[in-house]
Amino acid sequence: MGLPKDEFPKLPEFKDKEVVELEQVILKEMLQLTSFAVSHEETRYVLNGLLLDLKKHPHKEKTALKLVATDGRRLALSEKELELKTSKEVKIIIPQKAIAELQRNLKDEGKILIIITPNQVFFELDHTTIISRLIEGEFPDYTRVIPATSETKLKIDRQQLLQAVRRASLLSTPDSLAVRLELTNNKLVVTKSTPDIGESREDMAIEYQGKDLVIGFNPAYLIDVLRNLSGAFVELEITEPEKPGVIRTEDYVYLIQPMRLA
Repeated sequence: MGLPKDEFPKLPEFKDKEVVELEQVILKEMLQLTSFAVSHEETRYVLNGLLLDLKKHPHKEKTALKLVATDGRRLALSEKELELKTSKEVKIIIPQKAIAELQRNLKDEGKILIIITPNQVFFELDHTTIISRLIEGEFPDYTRVIPATSETKLKIDRQQLLQAVRRASLLSTPDSLAVRLELTNNKLVVTKSTPDIGESREDMAIEYQGKDLVIGFNPAYLIDVLRNLSGAFVELEITEPEKPGVIRTEDYVYLIQPMRLA
């Protein structure tokens, strides 16, 4: 049994549209650092995708490409300044499914072509074409929630912190989620205590000269970013127990809301 080929949906025409061309590896790395922060809650539909923000620099020949994802409790922003042959300024929200397909196909070499229309986006890479509808709606103004750079920060071996948080997260339950980070002079203590299950505690040497502080985080949100970053060390800005923690590099910002500790 089959259907006539004429009834198969026609592919949209993208002739005479402006093309944005960039290296696959750049988009691959940017997606790796942001896509995990996309929301999966259907109630906030505009957050079920990733914002692609393309803006020409007013005083430079370069174009700023930003990818932003948030679920309301954390935010990931990756930004690159690129020499793109485009005069276009766009803000589009690409659905999570299209992002997943892109990540499955992106390689460390070769180019990707991007064509944007009012309600669709077209990606062409190697021998694969991905066409997706865009999410309609207004993405929140992410610039308002990113705090200014703080001098109060701790510097720690990325893998050491990742493994400590992973071990502590083994004791997390839906009712007792937060992992406790206790900061004193050049020392970090990662603890997790869950009634009827157990308790863990790990001491680590860090570079930190701020005030003594105790803060709680969802361990999954820390694990997501720490396993996708590439540097040997990571700097985490923490100012108050009820204010967000921020991981910041030259072209990346990751913001994570704290959790109340029981």
